[in-house]
Amino acid sequence: MADTFLVGIDGSAGARRALRFAGERAQASGAKLVLAFVFEWSHYDFLTPEELETRHRDRQEEIERSQREIVEPALAEVKASAPGVEAEGTVRHGHAAEALSILAEEVGAAQIFIGRRGTTKLSNLLFGSVASNLVQISPVSVTVVP
Repeated sequence: MADTFLVGIDGSAGARRALRFAGERAQASGAKLVLAFVFEWSHYDFLTPEELETRHRDRQEEIERSQREIVEPALAEVKASAPGVEAEGTVRHGHAAEALSILAEEVGAAQIFIGRRGTTKLSNLLFGSVASNLVQISPVSVTVVP
């Protein structure tokens, strides 16, 4: 059975480089790709029922938009640049590093590929980057593509 590679995508140039790199590795090894976009979304316990309904609708709209604008173009890129590679896409919400780690376990990923994004030194010190957080908490190897 072929391995599964998980690729974190966000529409950035770094994510596209990670996708191409993962596609090349998948093509060479016969691995399947799972492309995942994670948008930040937190739960609030103090909202009214009307606010919860609105948030649910907004979240569904964001999932659909993300699928259409980020995941589907990335899947088309895999099809064009890595013929024969099986690929699927998904949209998740929550903290990106945590969501990717959980998804890696769910799909049985052998490895995660993610692009390194440019952040300011201050925000990196205060919050850390998704890539560095993922490297620390991932249950599988992580390749960070510059």
